[in-house]
Amino acid sequence: MGIIGMIAVFVAYVIKGMCGFANTLVFGSIMSFSANTVNITPVELLIGYPSNLTIAVKERKSIQPRICIPLALLVILGCIPGAYLLKNGDVRIIKIIFGLIIALLGVEMLLREKSKKKSRSSKLLLLVIGIASGVLCGIFGIGALLAAYVSRTTTNTREFRGNLCVVFFAENSFRIILYSITGIITKAVMMQALTLLPFMVLGLGTGFLLTRAVKESIVKHMVIILLIASGISLFLTNLLQR
Repeated sequence: MGIIGMIAVFVAYVIKGMCGFANTLVFGSIMSFSANTVNITPVELLIGYPSNLTIAVKERKSIQPRICIPLALLVILGCIPGAYLLKNGDVRIIKIIFGLIIALLGVEMLLREKSKKKSRSSKLLLLVIGIASGVLCGIFGIGALLAAYVSRTTTNTREFRGNLCVVFFAENSFRIILYSITGIITKAVMMQALTLLPFMVLGLGTGFLLTRAVKESIVKHMVIILLIASGISLFLTNLLQR
């Protein structure tokens, strides 16, 4: 993947270190100009695997099993059809729909954050978002809708990053096994991931350092903006694809 891949990984994991997600969005967006999704996804999966474990361990005191365990199970269930679709299917329409949903959820979160009166989300809405986020993350490796759900059920950025990355780690573990069985992960993919791994470590460390210097409210707004950007990118990329 060359110099572009190195830059993409570094930038993606600076964001990951600060917000706990969006590495797939950033890496995939940059690399989509020079590689196919079936080649990008497994490389990003292998690079991201240790980063999720690192963040989960770092934020272990903020992890809440009642949040992350049900979501992890939903995500794993979505992985099986996802592996087949990634290798054989055309998933543009589904991505377009989910992209629009993610963008709208991000806008709603932004308006709710700016509102003086903080309304509590209904349990039914959280259930719907939770199920949909599990399926989307399991099928496509896209964590934006999952992040939207976790942001509604946690009270600060440490809880958000910790619980989100526990779910990502569980999903990654299952998907690595599944991708290996189905032939999506190859020796060439593993070599590419190994080459890019130092840039992930450097980016993640930089993200951690920046988090210490930035107010929590700013990081929270970054999360919301990244959610909106994720949805718009997913929507437009697949809408314009031929």
